[in-house]
This record gives sequence, C-alpha cells and structure tokens, in this order.
Amino acid sequence: MIQLMKRSQLARLAEQRILFAFLLVVAWVVPGISFADGLPNIIYVMCDDLGYGDIHCLAPETSKIPTPHADRLASEGMVFTDAHSGSSVCTPTRYGLLTGRYSWRTRLQKGVVTGFAPCLIDKDRPTVASFLKARGYHTAIIGKWHLDFQYLDPDSGDAYSQKQHNTPPVGAIIPDGPVHRGFEYYHGFHHARNMKAVIEDDRVIAHDEVVNMLPRLTRKSVDYIDSRVGNSDPFFLYVPLGSPHTPIVPAPSWKGKSGIGDYGDFVMQTDNVLGEIVSALERNGQAENTLVVFTSDNGCSKAAGIGKLAEQGHAVSANLRGSKADLWDGGHRVPFIVRWPGKVAPGSFCDQLICHTDLFATVAGITDSVFPKGDAVDSVSFLPAIQGSQIVSTRNGVIHHSISGHFAYRRGPWKLLLARASGGWSSPKENQAPAGAPQGQLYNMHSDVGEQNNLYDEQPAIVAELLGYLRSDVARGRSTVGSEAANDVNHIEIWKNRVVVNPNKNSLPAKGNKKKRKPKGRQGDDAP
Repeated sequence: MIQLMKRSQLARLAEQRILFAFLLVVAWVVPGISFADGLPNIIYVMCDDLGYGDIHCLAPETSKIPTPHADRLASEGMVFTDAHSGSSVCTPTRYGLLTGRYSWRTRLQKGVVTGFAPCLIDKDRPTVASFLKARGYHTAIIGKWHLDFQYLDPDSGDAYSQKQHNTPPVGAIIPDGPVHRGFEYYHGFHHARNMKAVIEDDRVIAHDEVVNMLPRLTRKSVDYIDSRVGNSDPFFLYVPLGSPHTPIVPAPSWKGKSGIGDYGDFVMQTDNVLGEIVSALERNGQAENTLVVFTSDNGCSKAAGIGKLAEQGHAVSANLRGSKADLWDGGHRVPFIVRWPGKVAPGSFCDQLICHTDLFATVAGITDSVFPKGDAVDSVSFLPAIQGSQIVSTRNGVIHHSISGHFAYRRGPWKLLLARASGGWSSPKENQAPAGAPQGQLYNMHSDVGEQNNLYDEQPAIVAELLGYLRSDVARGRSTVGSEAANDVNHIEIWKNRVVVNPNKNSLPAKGNKKKRKPKGRQGDDAP
C-alpha cells in the first residue's frame, strides 16, 4: 500500500475495518452487497485539477488546506490510494469515465477539445448515463461537459463558429450535448474558457460572471437532490465541477479562509460542495441508499502556483512526482473516496489499482447487468474492492496518457513510461531531457512512489513485457478480455519523440519518426 497516511491513522482504519467486517457477518450472515432496499442512488462528484495532496486526510503532513467534508467522507467510507484518471488532462478523462473506453482510441490523440464542434462521444455509443437510464435511473449532469458539442442559431439552424463567438450567444441550441448522450437533465457549462455561458438541457440560457458558477452548481446539485424526494426511481447524478481549475475565483465569502491564497480558498469552497450534497442527502433521508464518489479528473495545475504553495508547506501532489499534464503519477493519480452506508466499511482504505474508466463496469455490477457487447472495452468493476474483496481484473494493466499523447503502462508494482521526461508541463519537459537519457522510464511504484530511480536500462525484460501488453491493448481496440474491437482511427502512435542514443551522447529521432502526423486536439486549451 502507498504510505500516504500516518501510521496511527492506518492502524485506526484497519481496526475499524475489522470491526465493520464482523458486524457485516453478524447482520447479514451471507457476505456481499444486498439490494433489499432497491438499487442505490449514485452521485459522482469529480473536481477539476484537484491534486492528491490537496485533500488533508490523504496527506496530513503536507496538506495545509482544510477539507473537512472530504475528510468526513473518508472517515465514513473507503479511500482508494492508487486510483487514476484516464489521462492527466480534462477531456480524455471525461470521455473514459462516461464510455468505459480510453479517449486515445478516438480522434483525440493529445490535448483537449474546445467546443463548437461535434460531440466526441459518438451518438450511438452507450454511456454510463444511457446505460443507467435504460435500467430505470433518472440521470442528471450538473457541471462541466468538455466533450465538444455544437451551438446552433435558433432561427437559421446554422452552426455558430468559435471564431465568431468567444462566448456562445444566449438562445443557442445544442443538438449533440449531454441530453443527447443519456442524461435527462443538464445544467452547467462546456469548459473554462466558455464558463460565462450557462447551459440548461439543450440551450444557452444566460451569461453570468464566472465567480458565480461554483455557487450555481452547488445550488443546482442540492435542488436536484431535493427534487428526487418521494420518487421511487433511483438517480445518477454526475457533478463534474469546474473548480479548482482556472479561473481561480473563490467567492467573496471564501476569500482568505485557507490562509495560503486564492487556490487554497477555492479548494475549500470546492470541498464545501461535497458537504452541501451530503447534507441534502441526509436532510432528505437519502443518505443510506446513496453511493457517493468524490474524486478529481487529474492532478493539480501549475496555475495554482505550486511553487508558492510549497513554500507555505503545501504539496499539491503529496509525495508523488509531477502534476497536471504529466505522465508521472502527480498528473493522474487522484483522490478517490467512496461512501455507501452499510455497504462500504467506514474508515477503510484500498490499495488496489483502479481507473475512472472503471465506472461503467462498476455500475453494471451494481445493477446486476451485462454492459453492451463491444463497448466499455477498458472498464473493470471495482465493486469487489468496495466490498473488501479483490478486484477480478480481465486486463493486464492500466494505461496512462499525458497531454502530449505520451503513453505509460502500469501493471502491479511496475510502471513503464514511453517518455524521457515528464511528458507534460513539469521540468524537465521532453525537449529538456538530458542528452544520453534512456528513451523510456521504468519505476517500481511500490518501493519508489516518487519515481526517482529509473530502472529502464536495468530491467529490459520487464520493459519488453509491459511494452508488449501496451501494444496488444492498443491493437486489439480493448484492454479487457473479449473479442477484438475497433479504434476510431487507423493509426495510434505509441512512441512519441522516440530517440536513439549513440555513444557520443547525441540524441537523434528514431527511424520512421522524422515526419510526424499532427494529432487532433489542442494542448493550449487546457492551459495551466
């Protein structure tokens, strides 16, 4: 297990877990999750650019930001210490979360999308929302979409262009947004640079100051939970917040609360959203039959002022290397806390490897359903883990991806990076890698979670094994067991900027990589 908590905390959590396991046997006799009270509500709160070390209970020695609501959720539920986003930036993670499929299987080979374009999720592809809707759930999204959609002139039906409109006009109609991908209700915005445009269901309804967005999402989330009182159908509420991503705009009532600047204040305000959601559940008597997940889409951004925060004793990535956009774990290992009263042991923790793509298979397990054949090809259920059991994985490992499209492969303790440096924004960047550096990196994440001791040259057999798994998972169109599936593009470049190193320490482009295809997607639109 990754030692990110104090020993006293771990001991206390272990004692609680043993006690809870005993109570389960006494209360239920037969182990496992029971749905005697019906299918549970599911709330998935995903913050934007919240680092692993930003949550106080996950890194108490290096987190200087109070996060009482996340801390409480952890004490009442389970902390996953080795959970990962599908990418170290926004769009790819969101695609994988909703489809159970890595985003690099699509046209988006690096970077993020910018809106004013057809939806990245194909209209015929099942999503977690459409899957649950077909099983009797009411489905809602309140927050950031960032998966592309179009804006149409309500009179002519013509598509507005990004060049013409920095902010989509009020009244613009969206023909391919969340309500066309399985959600029955949507309130939010597309991405940070269009945050002023407030969207409800399939149209832009208002323009508002960006500082008002987080309070708006908080209020709308609570209103939605209140609206479900008395309704016997379960609900799936996806809350992809736009914070603490830029613009870092804590509301006036939160300014100065953290004592370490606007970023700390914004994290506290973000944590409060979770508190308001949990309070609404408790006030309405819905807490006992609701699974709540609190997490992030990737690591903390440099825009938070990582260096200045570090001077104040706050480490945004705890003891992990790197941050948002990077291939190192600080870019994609994320907070992941699950609470489900009576089903998840309070104060427990899990060190099993999971990914946001695993939500699809997990809800299929919760609803006792088989997900569509040929879909959710990169999803493995973590339901056994929250029951205190071992995940039965049908894949060999988890694939990581950086903003520039660099790949990494994680299997057990081993992590192979097909990059010579960060693969992202942290120094050294790929073009800053020292002459003579190995063309890849290999780390034992159990003994070297900070990724300091590169074993790439010392362990060629492990490098070859992991590279083989990666190549197979890419070529087969899936990483799980099953019949081969198709990627959306004909060519996926596994090695980016690969070099050969000669004895004179001159780094040269590898053969066949002199001319590089320009992948679609932009890096700058998820700028730090």
